[in-house]
Amino acid sequence: MDILRVNLGNRSYPIIIGSKLEKIDKSFFCIEKKNKVMLITNTRISKLWKNNVITYLSEKYGHIDELVLDDGEQFKQLKTVEFVISIMLKKKYSRNSVLIALGGGVIGDIVGFVASIYLRGISYIQLPTTFLSQIDSSIGGKTGVNHIFGKNMIGSFWQPKSVILNLDFLSSLPFSEIQSGMAEVVKYAIIFDERFFIWLEENFSLVLNLDKVSVLYCIKKCCELKAKIVSNDEKENDLRALLNLGHTYGHAIETELGYGFWSHGQAVSVGIVISSYTSFLLGFLQEQELLRIIFLLKNIGLPVHLSKNSSAQSYLNHMQRDKKVISGVLRLILPKKIGKCDIYSKIDSDIILKSIESVMV
Repeated sequence: MDILRVNLGNRSYPIIIGSKLEKIDKSFFCIEKKNKVMLITNTRISKLWKNNVITYLSEKYGHIDELVLDDGEQFKQLKTVEFVISIMLKKKYSRNSVLIALGGGVIGDIVGFVASIYLRGISYIQLPTTFLSQIDSSIGGKTGVNHIFGKNMIGSFWQPKSVILNLDFLSSLPFSEIQSGMAEVVKYAIIFDERFFIWLEENFSLVLNLDKVSVLYCIKKCCELKAKIVSNDEKENDLRALLNLGHTYGHAIETELGYGFWSHGQAVSVGIVISSYTSFLLGFLQEQELLRIIFLLKNIGLPVHLSKNSSAQSYLNHMQRDKKVISGVLRLILPKKIGKCDIYSKIDSDIILKSIESVMV
């Protein structure tokens, strides 16, 4: 078992990485017997892991409430948040209550957001079940839901009490979900670590096939990077913004195509490619490195193109409503080289449109 830490003063918390739920010390769940506890999951995860988790927790803490939500990005909306809060109010949940998010990024974001606003804030624990949520979205306290005009436009920063990564959960994932999570892994390598990128070029197939040693190394590497960044820039004032590589384009893709049409990882993959094209057109990224990025994503099995069913201008319109627009100025994270990214603003819209058109087939 590996234990990392997000250092945020009195809001610090551990990231526990291991296998076998029963081997994880109960203290990491930050629950006392006096707490009312609700485990929130979705219909798919409920069939796979809910009973195991409920049995483990109830033996140690007594009764655990359960709430099963519909599965899918399209349910990450205020209507779902209101439904969860209504259940909690009916059950008389108080400020010392605890929520447990058992699921991927959608469940983690919904539960975290509910925890941040219920009675002005209660505790929650992340128990992520997908590859993407284990290496990225469960860490850092970003919570929220989507709006028809943009992804994650309604949200808050609210840190969990702990993040518990049970690698056993990955065994039940469809291959496509491992592929989807790899987009975020590639993102970390492009931003921070060329040697990690080279390792991925050589070992991505081992990770995709859940080789235990490779998966553990990959997850631990990403968690170390995320924990370090969040510890230094919790509210995304500076350094943490780099983690949005591919996401401004990617969120626009998700909004334009419709939530759930593509997975988040698929949209981010194309977003990374467009960001790389933008950098190339501006004269920052060398063509050889652009091609290496495209080649790795393509080899993993992630999309690197968009269809021409929507115009480049449609995607740009969505981008201009992005959270990263400040005083009307769009900011983009662009790779200068593999292992080094920077924040850029005031990029000519013609360059952005040309970059989007570069991936359209």
